[in-house]
Amino acid sequence: MTAPLALVPAGPEPAPGLPGQARDLHAVARVGYGPVPLDFDRLAAEFPAVRSGLALAGDADLELHLACTGPEELRAVAAALQRAGAARVRIDLVLRTLTPGPAAARPVALRPVP
Repeated sequence: MTAPLALVPAGPEPAPGLPGQARDLHAVARVGYGPVPLDFDRLAAEFPAVRSGLALAGDADLELHLACTGPEELRAVAAALQRAGAARVRIDLVLRTLTPGPAAARPVALRPVP
């Protein structure tokens, strides 16, 4: 049996090197390559909003997990992906983060033995 999922709001996360600057806008960018694959390491180094990524097989080639300071930074990352040669960029905003919660113990009803 699997543990139930608990809804946990994403909290502020200070940017590296910028204490106190919150990165409250979390998003997922699903990217389809153009003629040349994108360099994930360069993107992550250039944009502090890029937290992690996944190389995929399917509709998207790359999924980037982003934590932005606001809509302006999110637009800048999306524009940079287009300039870097992405054929398709789809941005989805993260509303909540789901994390497994502890498994709840359920009481067992005992039946009387006849």
